[in-house]
Amino acid sequence: MDLTSAALLAGGAAVAGVINAVAGGGTLVSFPAAIAAGLAPLPANATNAVALTPASLASAWAYRRELSRDYRVLRVLLLPSLLGGMVGSALLLVTPQRVFDAAVPGLVLLATLLLFWQNLRPAKPSVQADAGVVEEFALPSRPWLVFLLQFLVSVYGGYFGAGIGIMMLALLSSFAGNVDIHRMNAIKTVLASLINGVAAIAFVFAGAVDGVATAIMMAAAVVGSFVGAVVARRIAPKKVRWFVVALGLVLTAKLAWDRLGPEAEPSRAACPAPRPHTVERGTATARVGLAPTRSG
Repeated sequence: MDLTSAALLAGGAAVAGVINAVAGGGTLVSFPAAIAAGLAPLPANATNAVALTPASLASAWAYRRELSRDYRVLRVLLLPSLLGGMVGSALLLVTPQRVFDAAVPGLVLLATLLLFWQNLRPAKPSVQADAGVVEEFALPSRPWLVFLLQFLVSVYGGYFGAGIGIMMLALLSSFAGNVDIHRMNAIKTVLASLINGVAAIAFVFAGAVDGVATAIMMAAAVVGSFVGAVVARRIAPKKVRWFVVALGLVLTAKLAWDRLGPEAEPSRAACPAPRPHTVERGTATARVGLAPTRSG
């Protein structure tokens, strides 16, 4: 791997770590950085999931003060996150790469629209710390509905991941009342680390990740995530989210043009047929034992 590719991976992962800690949506930065560095979309997604897991744990540690209040909510949401992450990662591993390549623009657009929708929602009034009032989550009378919604979010997170932080914040906001945004961020960070962690284990055992790229991204993302959690209380998350929305729209357009534009079909036709049971990683290939994957 050359110096430029390594710099792209490290820069994208560091920025993603900061964005995930502050607002969510960092995968919209680290995923295209991995593609720009030479990884094909499917292994780029798997590598990204593995690399960002320790970063999520670093953010969770930085939020440990907020987490101390909300173990009850975490107990409700941990199991569906675990199960959903398992199902989503399994779906990714059985998806032919040509199908995933075609779906990537739509997945990125979905994550971007979710972030756009979250930005348009009116902000809830915050609880003043000096008022001496500690707001608590009001879990619905039917916790199975929360279980189901978190499971579906986690399936998407295990499959692709971009935007799961926004989805979880939206779900938490539905029964949070006036609970501080930093407490919701803390819960979201723990659940995201669990979803990514489950998916990461599956991807590593399947051989779907690039080891060198993972090491570079992991180190950079941990630093960015810890720094992001520390400074999150001092900056406006919405400003970061609007930047990510703009980035996501540009990325969606570029990915769609690359795969659907007039030059896409000739380039696909010129590609030699890959051997079965491989996942392409730029110029390298790695064997995947769970299912055959092919590039278009």
